[in-house]
Order: sequence, then C-alpha cells, then structure tokens
Amino acid sequence: MWNFRRKNGNQDEGGMAVAERSINPLEDFDGSDDALIAEIERLSAADRSNRSQATERRLIGLRHLAGIRLMDCAKPDPVHPEPDFAHLPEAEGLPEIAAKDVTPELLRGGILRDGCLLVCGLVGREQALRFAQQIDRAFEVRDRHDAGEPSVEGYYEEFDPDPRFNAELGRSWVKEGGGVLASDSPMLSYEMMEMFRASGVSLLASAYLGEAALSSLQKTTLRKAEPWVGGAWHQDGAFMGPVRSLNLWLSLSRCGDESPGLDLVPRRLDYLVQTKTEEAVFDMQVSQLKAEQAAGDKPIIRPIFEPGDALLFDELFLHQTGSSPSMPKPRFALESWFFGGSGFPSDYAPIAVDV
Repeated sequence: MWNFRRKNGNQDEGGMAVAERSINPLEDFDGSDDALIAEIERLSAADRSNRSQATERRLIGLRHLAGIRLMDCAKPDPVHPEPDFAHLPEAEGLPEIAAKDVTPELLRGGILRDGCLLVCGLVGREQALRFAQQIDRAFEVRDRHDAGEPSVEGYYEEFDPDPRFNAELGRSWVKEGGGVLASDSPMLSYEMMEMFRASGVSLLASAYLGEAALSSLQKTTLRKAEPWVGGAWHQDGAFMGPVRSLNLWLSLSRCGDESPGLDLVPRRLDYLVQTKTEEAVFDMQVSQLKAEQAAGDKPIIRPIFEPGDALLFDELFLHQTGSSPSMPKPRFALESWFFGGSGFPSDYAPIAVDV
C-alpha cells in the first residue's frame, strides 16, 4: 500500500547490491489495534538498544497505519481542557514557562490569552544541538539524493503514504522553504518520536486536543532557515481548513538574534486575518500592515530562543520567520503540527504519535 523509495544506487547499508526496497504494513501486519500498538512499542524499545535502519523504516509505516485507524475511529466533539489563567504569569512580551510546569490547562490558557505558550527547556540543550547536526546531515544527503548520487546512510529515503490519501507531499516546496519532511528521514523520524516521548510532548498534545494526537506527513518538518530567506506573515488555518490542532515549534539553535527566529503577534485571534493586501502577494500571505492592525496595542515581538526552547500554538496564531541577511548563522528547528482525528485535514496523511 505504501513504500520507501530508495534511489541510492541499489545498495544496502553495507554497500551490497540489492533490489529496490519496499515495505507494505497493511499486507504484513493485519493484527488488532492493541497488537499494532504493542508492535510499535516493541520495535521502538528494541531500537533504543540496537539501532536498525530496517526497524526505523518499518516504524514509520506502522505509525502511519495506526494513524489511519485512529483517524477512522475518532469520536466527534472532543473538548479542550479548562484554561488555567491563574498560573499564567504576566510579562512583557511572552511569559517563559519552564517545561516542568507545563500542563494542558496552562497551555490552553496561554493560547487563549497570548495566542501561544513559550516553554523553556522542553528538550535538553545538548540533545537539541545534536539533533540540529543530524538535520544538517539530512539536508546534505537529500541534496545528494536529488542529484542522483548514491546514499546508504538512512538520512533520506522518501516515504509514500497509503494511496487512499492521494497525498501531494510538496517536497519541492518544502525544500525551497528550507525543510525536509521528517517522514523522509527514518533515522531522524525515530529520534523525533523518542524526543516527543521523553519530553512528554505526545501526552501533552493528546491531553490538550482531548483525543489521541496525530501528526501528518505534510506538516512535520525538519528545518534549516538561512538568514537571507525572508518570512511571510500567515496563519496556518488559512490553508489547512477547519482543523483541531496544536503546533510544536522547537528551536534547535539559538535564534532571534544571531540566526532567524519568529516574529509573533502575541494575542489570541479568533478569526482569519485578510490576506493578499498591500505588499502581500501570495494567496495565504498577510501584509505587514494587517499584522500590525491585528496586534493592536500589543507590539509585534521576536523572542530569543535557546536550543531546546519551544513555542506551542494553534492554527489561528499569526507569525512569520523573522530573519535578516546580516544574521551570521542559519537556524535549525523542528516543526510538528498535531491534529485530533475528529478535525484532521482532509488531504493530509496521518501518523500516530501518542501510542
């Protein structure tokens, strides 16, 4: 039903010639939902002690299958947690919440008051920096792949979802925007899921959404933003349609001063701002003037993120990449949109996260 395309000169990890690989989880896994979850957990645990590219490829396929099942059986009308405004600090700009203090209720309060929640140290600094190095390597391997050169490292192998989604993954557009789809890197996809598990992100997303959190092939991206690439104001809800969502934007390098960060409108918007006005030339782009009007009496801000800091927000949050050609370094980040099955984007392909 789906497969990994390995355009690597038909070599295996040891450089031996092999036929083109494919996996077919719908055909070779037909067990119950509980058995599927148990298999994902078993393979994940096995890979912690003995890393295997074959296991990491298979895990993406099995998580995709689990995502399909969760989406198909999603119940209508889940509810968000009650917002906790009482424990949300007042601050100029955005309050900085320590990872240990984050609750689903506090997250809901932050999104309803400030449009987002800034979480400091969600992931350890050294782990974040190591993951940034891995992303840089994945970009190099993807470039070799696109040039038709052999690659045997497992950093970049394109994944095709189940045909029922007829999904346009937009790889050329993602590449132009400074990204690699996480599903196209089985090695880093596994490490990302392990990071979500260890940091509690998976459970937090599900508790916030009121249902099992799903990510998607299209909106889970490993990012490297060069200083000369400008941003564009936008709300992701303008092109995702009606969804139930939570976005994790995880900084993997210091950004906002020495490398591109994020420009934010730090307030809750309950509507989609008008697009394609003034200098905004793209269909989903909001102009600088409209962004300033939406901010009202709250100034637009560009926070400083350290490696491991995270910003959490939903599809109505107005933001853009904040960059300047004078910045000396690129910015590394991980962006993963989580969706509830009851409001999953119709043209996206699901990946189970909280299993």
